[in-house]
Amino acid sequence: MELEELEGQEPVSPNGQYFSSNVISLSVLAVWEFEIPIDPESQTIPLLIKNIFLPVSPRFSSIMVENNGKKEWKRVEVKIEDHVYTPTFPSGLSLESYDKYFDDYISKLLTERFPQGKPLWEIHIISYPTSNAAANVIFKFHHALGDGYSLMGALISSMQRADNPSLPLTFPSRKPSESKRENFVTKTFSGFCNTISDLWSGTLKTMNEDVPTPIRSGNDAIEFRPATVSTMTFSLDQIKSIKDKLGVTVNDVLTGMIFFGTRLYMQEMNQSSSKADCTAMVLLNTRIMGDYVPIEEMIKPNSKAPWGNRFTFMHVPIPKLTELSNALDFIWNARKIIKRKRNSFAAYFNSRLLEIVQKFGSHEACGKYIHRTLKNSSILISNLIGPVEQMSLANHPIKGLYFVVGGGPLGFEITVVSYMGKVRVAFKMEKGVIDPQKLKSCMENALQMILNDSHEHMSLDI
Repeated sequence: MELEELEGQEPVSPNGQYFSSNVISLSVLAVWEFEIPIDPESQTIPLLIKNIFLPVSPRFSSIMVENNGKKEWKRVEVKIEDHVYTPTFPSGLSLESYDKYFDDYISKLLTERFPQGKPLWEIHIISYPTSNAAANVIFKFHHALGDGYSLMGALISSMQRADNPSLPLTFPSRKPSESKRENFVTKTFSGFCNTISDLWSGTLKTMNEDVPTPIRSGNDAIEFRPATVSTMTFSLDQIKSIKDKLGVTVNDVLTGMIFFGTRLYMQEMNQSSSKADCTAMVLLNTRIMGDYVPIEEMIKPNSKAPWGNRFTFMHVPIPKLTELSNALDFIWNARKIIKRKRNSFAAYFNSRLLEIVQKFGSHEACGKYIHRTLKNSSILISNLIGPVEQMSLANHPIKGLYFVVGGGPLGFEITVVSYMGKVRVAFKMEKGVIDPQKLKSCMENALQMILNDSHEHMSLDI
């Protein structure tokens, strides 16, 4: 396809270059579940893309080109029809059969890389019903376009409130839990010690990989192997009730539950594996503001919530069942480790290290470093917040949503998003390695045990 150049070129961000190398090519798939069917022949969604979605960021109308070893964004003319796909499945099947077709389709999308010469996004309209929805729309973006925060902001800008389109969407309150103020000298010294410790543990993780366990096969080229995606839903109020009783954050509760449920699953599948060392890569938004801001604000040069890839990842060891005395300890442990790692400059030094590697090597060398670090871990965990109110796209109400990451060399990835008072947890797993039903059962048991222990903890405090 011949593309018409529209204007000058801008450099691709360092993270964008790292995530689009020959070694690693990451994508984000956002799945929107609709309450009512979607007509695949309708031009409503293509028109919305042209008039609302594309103007959000010039990157949606750009291709990635390379000049003298540096990648740049080049504006081109976008042909909407080249980015919108409406797959055809057999008609008249049961919901269970359409579930299977949908699962196979999303597994294929997760392993496919974007074609060259076109802007790096696609929209797939699945007009067949599944157990969860009357229709599904899958938005696939290359990670070089932006991180989850940016891409979620772009999608939300194209949506309306289902109950009243004239009102803006709102998001859950993110009030930080109260914590003791630390002495400046003490905080600085602990930050220095944390940085040294994190740099050392990060170096070891780059060189040494986790052993094979029921959640990690250790296979090569996992990013090209078939994947299974399974989701489960929790009540946000239930999670918040635990948060309030323990004086922690929602993320602390969710991370603790995931760690606990993962260890319960490992123990059930292989008793000895529950003692194995396992590492989780936890992604954190590094923006000053955590809540979404209008796209116009996001793309300003000095925005406090800028567009792009503004996140870092932390190596967090998953505690063993034998190391902790009860379910709540998994939450306390997760809170302690993540808080300590936030008080560290290791992420800053890692960014500088990648810049040095790129300067004297190439973005391919940086891609290899990131690929190896991810591959050596057992789990990737990422989370986003979604609207409190129900969204609609072209008068089609959205009943649920979740996202997954494709192209990563891990066989077990967990993503979390809140929406309409619920928390949706998606598990992307190497096919045939993890039993989805047993895993979800272990996660449910973990939450129930945490709930029971939190009630006891509250009564003890009283």
